[in-house]
Amino acid sequence: MDKALGNKIPEFNKKKSEGGGVGLSGTSLGLGDHRTKFETLIIILVAVVIIGGAEFLLKWFGVPQYVLPTPSQIVTALFTEWKFIWPHLLTTLYELLVGFAIGASIGFVLAAVITQFPFVEKIVTPYILLLVTTPMLALVPLLILKLGFGSEPRIIAVALASGPMVMINSATGFRRVDLAKIALARSFGASTFQIFTKIRIPMAMPMIIVGLMVGSIFGLLTTVGAEMVGGAEGLGNRLTYYSALIRMPQFFAVILILAIIGISIYVLFFWIGKKWASWEA
Repeated sequence: MDKALGNKIPEFNKKKSEGGGVGLSGTSLGLGDHRTKFETLIIILVAVVIIGGAEFLLKWFGVPQYVLPTPSQIVTALFTEWKFIWPHLLTTLYELLVGFAIGASIGFVLAAVITQFPFVEKIVTPYILLLVTTPMLALVPLLILKLGFGSEPRIIAVALASGPMVMINSATGFRRVDLAKIALARSFGASTFQIFTKIRIPMAMPMIIVGLMVGSIFGLLTTVGAEMVGGAEGLGNRLTYYSALIRMPQFFAVILILAIIGISIYVLFFWIGKKWASWEA
């Protein structure tokens, strides 16, 4: 009897599952702890083949660097131009972090409000859809006209781009909470605030983290685009500057930095998901 009962009771331990890592939204994101040394070696070899092959082919066909630079030229430009790129990198990160913090905070609060008050959702939803479907870069010239060429227009654009992504995913997570758990909590006298903080937020954490990840990526794209549209600082400005001078190694060096920032954002939120939403596995 005990043996049969034990087979039916799930064990919530930290053993690795056979099916691979579970990502933030229930699917494998490819950064789990189940990659073997052989798989890691294959990934490294593929990268070496791609980079080495590009280096060889571009030199073999004599492609000018102003058309397409070799990987070695890009890395060299990254180191030689780093002292000039570094201040612009700080500007981009500042605008991204401040704008994302504002947009994510407002989006999270709106998600909490509309899931608790359906009437508010009916009022707010059309405007949220308007923000989602409208490219925020189109508003940058208007914001610059009103606020000047400082960081404020780009911060506002980032907040408007990232906030709806956080709100939509967070609201989806809040609605997926098991109603039986809420009913049980109410039967024990839990208040609405206690249910929200103890049940809704923890259960919705995977979707919240996905919303933060998507919102931050949208924020990065908006930051770079806004800096290309208007502004004397930032990595987007460097892209415009280097492309105008046909300095392609420096141009691709900036793109490499942006790619590293995007990957870092992905890895950061994946790690947060492993820490705060590992129960989803």
